[in-house]
Amino acid sequence: MNSTIELLLSHRSIRKFTDQKIPRELFETLIRAGQSAATSNHVQAYTIIHVVNPENRRKLAELAGGQGYVADCSDFLVFCADMKRSTEAAERAGAEVVLGMTEQLLVASIDTALVAQNVAIAAESEGLGLCYIGGIRNNPAEVSALLRLPDHVYPAFGMCLGYPDQQPEVKPRLPLASVLKEDYYQDEQDATLVAEFDDTMRQYYLERTAGNKDTNWSQQLKPLFTSKLRPHMKDFLKGKGFKMK
Repeated sequence: MNSTIELLLSHRSIRKFTDQKIPRELFETLIRAGQSAATSNHVQAYTIIHVVNPENRRKLAELAGGQGYVADCSDFLVFCADMKRSTEAAERAGAEVVLGMTEQLLVASIDTALVAQNVAIAAESEGLGLCYIGGIRNNPAEVSALLRLPDHVYPAFGMCLGYPDQQPEVKPRLPLASVLKEDYYQDEQDATLVAEFDDTMRQYYLERTAGNKDTNWSQQLKPLFTSKLRPHMKDFLKGKGFKMK
């Protein structure tokens, strides 16, 4: 394997950081690397908010579910799916813009994920650690108000960046055969593969927590599809102009 593949396979979420700050030049280079990600029709439908104000960082940490590393990391970013800039540019060019299409929401969300992953890979290549913060969507209206996000822009997720102060193990992934299919969708072996993966994850959690966490992948999914569905997101997105027509 080359060094890039080795880097990708070694990804871990980092939630504890040293006090060392990321040099500004390096920080801006990471963002430029993010901008080099693929983007649908060159729309570049994202805006990245670099949250510097300490009080705002503390507020975001609480809004994201009390995740203290949002306030403690060297730099915190909020990646926003943004259709405002591009639609206004099209209007200035003479287009009669149609807003609120579901495809616009998809394009903006996918573009935002791609730019963020480029930033993540660039950061790890420089010895930095990171953690995605989906908890930004716990209170999207409050986050939007704090960041002064206009219509047609929504906060997709955050990212903590900094120098790692921990070395967690790499978390196992699903077996390749469960996610890679040939020619068409085949799920005959999925139940067996997932059961095997549950055993792997149970052992991982037991070892990581010295026996204090006895669970598996399937058990960990249960809250995601019950109490953590974030039912407020549909009305919030519609209120921000993403009508999903």
